[in-house]
Amino acid sequence: MLKQRIITALILLPIALCGFFLLEGSGFALFIGLVVTLGAWEWARLAGFEAQPARIVFAVLVALLLFGLHLFPDLAPWVLGAAVLWWATATFLVLTFPQSAVHWSSIATKLVIGLLILLPAWQGLVLIKAMPLGNWLIMAVMVLVWGADIGAYFSGRKFGKRKLAPKVSPGKSWEGVFGGLLLSLLITAVVGVVRGWSASQMFAALVGAAVIVLISVVGDLTESMFKRQAGIKDSSNLLPGHGGVLDRIDSLTAAIPVFAVLLWMAAS
Repeated sequence: MLKQRIITALILLPIALCGFFLLEGSGFALFIGLVVTLGAWEWARLAGFEAQPARIVFAVLVALLLFGLHLFPDLAPWVLGAAVLWWATATFLVLTFPQSAVHWSSIATKLVIGLLILLPAWQGLVLIKAMPLGNWLIMAVMVLVWGADIGAYFSGRKFGKRKLAPKVSPGKSWEGVFGGLLLSLLITAVVGVVRGWSASQMFAALVGAAVIVLISVVGDLTESMFKRQAGIKDSSNLLPGHGGVLDRIDSLTAAIPVFAVLLWMAAS
């Protein structure tokens, strides 16, 4: 399994890096759109569609909606606003699972939720890419999420006692969350010192980083909640040794649109 994970990572990493940082404009939007469309195909299974034709239809629908968003960029504020409302709601649903399942157990509801997760993730990345220093901003949100994952893994293994959401993901602990948050804040502080941020800039950056890390945890738990309700371990086997596309980007689907909103707020 480890060898398989390493081989897959070595193949995917350069593709991902080239797609994220070398492509621009419509090429970048198309690249991210392909990833999101694969995620939609996986989400259809989480929603309850086992037959391939139904899953493909949902993926095509998502691709068409992404194309529509590309043609009508003025819809971006509405898409990101819907994402903020969704992730606030998702926090409540995760914390109250399995009782909350009564509110979203129908296939139709889960398909709508899939749109609220996937479309804003694409929209957020496209908007961030178009900003000044877009590549660095994309790297920033990824480093925050990866730092949180790494910190949570090691602190959870070492100190984890209090379960975060045992009915959703039994392996996660509050100690892991705090460890991941601490590492991401430390990374942010180091960057701020190197770049010479003022005290107010440093404070805003640390608050923003904390928000991103915490919402990324919700993104991770949300996919785990839907997988648990569906009775499956991985969203698919598209990535040998890594599960599916959604398993790799679940935290980012929450972090990216919220990060885009925070950047908008900071620029206004």
